[in-house]
Amino acid sequence: MTDTRLAIVGGGIIGRTHAEAIGACAAAELVAIVDPFESGKSLAAAQGCAHLETLEALMDLRPDGVIIATPNALHVPQAMQLIRAGIPVLVEKPLGDTAQSCAALVELAAGARVPGLVGHHRRHNPIVRAAKAALSGGHFGTLVSGTISSTLYKDAPYFDVAWRREPGSGGPLLINLIHEIDLVRHLFGEISEVSALTAHHQRGLAVEDTAAVILRLETGGLITIALTDAGVGPWCWDTTAGENPARFPAMPASSHMFAGSKAGMSLPDLSFWTHEGPPDWTLPQVNRPLEALAGDSYIEQIRHFTAVIAGRESPRITLADGARNLAVIEAIRLSVAQRQAVPLPAQRLNLSAEPNAMME
Repeated sequence: MTDTRLAIVGGGIIGRTHAEAIGACAAAELVAIVDPFESGKSLAAAQGCAHLETLEALMDLRPDGVIIATPNALHVPQAMQLIRAGIPVLVEKPLGDTAQSCAALVELAAGARVPGLVGHHRRHNPIVRAAKAALSGGHFGTLVSGTISSTLYKDAPYFDVAWRREPGSGGPLLINLIHEIDLVRHLFGEISEVSALTAHHQRGLAVEDTAAVILRLETGGLITIALTDAGVGPWCWDTTAGENPARFPAMPASSHMFAGSKAGMSLPDLSFWTHEGPPDWTLPQVNRPLEALAGDSYIEQIRHFTAVIAGRESPRITLADGARNLAVIEAIRLSVAQRQAVPLPAQRLNLSAEPNAMME
């Protein structure tokens, strides 16, 4: 079987992560890095592939698919250019910088019948897939409440990159919280209302460094999220799940706890707590941890992208999902500005309008 020829636009940290995943995926071949800076040139040299400075130059290579790993504001225009050329895309999160621009991308891809995915890589993680299987099997019941912690201290050099300090592109709401929004939607369904407060007194930047968020789900459950990139602690998916050990050493802690009507579940340790008899807080509970197969979420994401390009699988995380995630983030920002709860429209983006391959 011929390898799927992939290119990466953007030679930064996440671009390097994708390049390494392509190198480890038997179904894919990296043919080019598109980046005008020295970092992109160095990455291309290290990977032994072509180095191009513009997206226009990439069109002559006609790759089978392209991964967009550039600053947020470039995601939608670059994805649109590629989709108009008939090239499938995997766009890093967030899908764009506004929900309106993301909706325009969804509409364009649907009309062009060109598939697109969003880089919410957790959906490919064996831990998340095991949790989703348990929820789908009915063993958890319905979500009653949940607590998510995202504590990820970022040192000063991280903010040397200008866009990380600027409203609309930087801040943990857009960079980090959007992963939690996608995970909640994937596991438990749509979000109907949000409430939030933010603070930026630790660093004094124009973007927030801390946030407290409450999500109300359409099914009635409530989830609270404590988020900061200025506080120290191991309670964060990135530093507990072990999915990127080269960047984040795995700490023995849990970051996500969910209480259901039949059981309690925590992640990433996959604890699954139930009573032996009727639920009663005065009686002991038993932990029967869920089992997950070994696997790398980034490598699986690349394999899945090649399968979508070939028409063998449907996108697990669609462009419409990415647009909905950003709409939730915008509602959270509005809640912060108005200091009140903000409802989200009940109607979902039309996922069926996007080009789909055969179901897995």
